[in-house]
Amino acid sequence: MIAARFDYEAPTTLDQAVALLARNPDEAKILAGGHSLIPAMKLRLAQPQLLVDISRIKDLSYIREEGDQILIGAMTTHYQLESSATLKQICPLLPECASHIGDVQVRNKGTIGGSLAHSDPAGDWPAAIIALGAELVAIGPSGERVIKADGFFVDLLTTALGPDEILREIRIKKPQGRFGQSYQKVHHPASGFAVVGVAVTLNLGPNGSCESAGVGITGVGSKAYRAKAVETTLTGRPLDEQAIAGAALHACDGIDANSDLYASGEYRRHLAQLYARRAIQAAASQVS
Repeated sequence: MIAARFDYEAPTTLDQAVALLARNPDEAKILAGGHSLIPAMKLRLAQPQLLVDISRIKDLSYIREEGDQILIGAMTTHYQLESSATLKQICPLLPECASHIGDVQVRNKGTIGGSLAHSDPAGDWPAAIIALGAELVAIGPSGERVIKADGFFVDLLTTALGPDEILREIRIKKPQGRFGQSYQKVHHPASGFAVVGVAVTLNLGPNGSCESAGVGITGVGSKAYRAKAVETTLTGRPLDEQAIAGAALHACDGIDANSDLYASGEYRRHLAQLYARRAIQAAASQVS
């Protein structure tokens, strides 16, 4: 199909983009990589009157260290994250997660900010961002505000971003000490999205017990979520097979699992428990 008629603007600065949204908060849509918005427009599921293309704002694409934080611009592509030598050393969960997204063409064009702002319930990045306890920086007419990852994903295709706000940056505290990370995913054979995806980051103490854990899960419910019961069960315990298996059983506590033509809710719950166990095991095995 062909998209409905729309106006198009391609600002070159963030201030220009914010001003365009401020004038058209209910009619405008941000275009980043376009992998979700353009198909929706062609099917006329989305019919924005104004498309604000932020791909020419070069200041939104970067990966850098600042103090104890990793700063990532919202227009940084999946491939840039996947191939970053710095991230492979200091936060390997991010390159690993990126490597599971789509195909080479998608990873070269799609952006982390676009994926997060879309809040697809089967998207990969939300699980990793939640597991890492990231902060997301939004900018709008009133200035900047920081949104914690736990509160950013509100519901199906819905985030805490206001209609006049743009996601500018993702901030992640650098893992310290003895840590391990992993992202384990069941790929949908047609779309490549996550039937279930589990992101895990662990910090272990000198005696091998778990000092802290972060677990984010996607593909199961209407939005990605933090598996707090898994984290609580792991914390303070040695990561033996029994402890890991017991913690993984809590992967879907309090979650109403999605059902569709490919996977029932019951099957998704089973996969979430299985892949939580695998992700925890993989993360624990990386700790030296």
